[in-house]
Amino acid sequence: MRWSRVFNVVEAHAGGEINKVLVGGFGDVPGGSVFEKMKYIEANRDDVRRLLLHEPRGGVTHCVNILVPSSDPEASMGYVIAESTEYPAMSGSNTICTSTVLLETGILPMSEPVTDLVLEAPAGLIRVRCDCKDGKVTGVTFVNQPAFVYHLGATIEVEGIGSVPVDVAWGGMAYVLADAGKLGFDLDPSEGRELCEVGQRLKAAGAEQLEAVHPVNPEFPGITQTEFTGPMRRENGVLTSKNAVIVSPGRLDRSPCGTGTSARLAVMHARGEIGVGEEFVHESIIGSVFGSRIVETTTVGGVPAVTPSVTGQAWITEMCQVGLDPTDPFPTGYALGDTWPSEP
Repeated sequence: MRWSRVFNVVEAHAGGEINKVLVGGFGDVPGGSVFEKMKYIEANRDDVRRLLLHEPRGGVTHCVNILVPSSDPEASMGYVIAESTEYPAMSGSNTICTSTVLLETGILPMSEPVTDLVLEAPAGLIRVRCDCKDGKVTGVTFVNQPAFVYHLGATIEVEGIGSVPVDVAWGGMAYVLADAGKLGFDLDPSEGRELCEVGQRLKAAGAEQLEAVHPVNPEFPGITQTEFTGPMRRENGVLTSKNAVIVSPGRLDRSPCGTGTSARLAVMHARGEIGVGEEFVHESIIGSVFGSRIVETTTVGGVPAVTPSVTGQAWITEMCQVGLDPTDPFPTGYALGDTWPSEP
């Protein structure tokens, strides 16, 4: 066997969402911040994302986190998040998986019963509290960068559907949020394919018709995600709701989605539906849950915002080496339309 490239990968899932963590073989990249490193990787080393996420080594439902050094003295580690078609500024499930891998593999030291970490995502510093027992991370709570609303109660025109009321919010990625029930969805797994098809159309229409420029970093992408929201209910006094997030190029997030939860908290707070410190449990389409709350109110570039915290758990499922034979006809894999939908 001869490989021209070798990557050490630990795979985990949070709420069912599959995350690879690239722990070795990539090396450092230029850039003073993790955001700058992300931009360099996107422009110059995107072949690694494609090799790890495209078939035959990956799949449309996979993400990868590339561990990189952080130059911020507060941070123990940086991580660049790469998904099917983009490099997000932030991701909740990726943060939960990365934190778990860092501690359970010994890359960073674990202290029981609690290990506090500061990591640097492209969005900025992320403070993480990990509950630990018997060498296992039993829960990860991260404090996200602030979330805020771009548009509340807007309307978009969607081909084949008509006028659709939506909200647009930032939670680490920019979301167009739509009431699932008003579009005829119960958020049942059997609706998965149709949710993806409609979600992609909503996303495209929202991105075309509604401006979403980050007030501090205009290089952060505009609308790239759709979030279908279910009805609110109270269970044992706790506010609870279901959701389904459509990740580009058109597939369901298996987890309750950390940045989607953050965006929804911003919308809920703007509507007076939730207060600071009140618990909100977000459920995914497969029944997994993230806990969340608003830590405080703040502003981002003069825009009212909330600082969310999100709690979930990850489980390591695989530790492997991924390699490239120099004669392999698919050095960066392929994306076949039966499982990789085309962007609208």
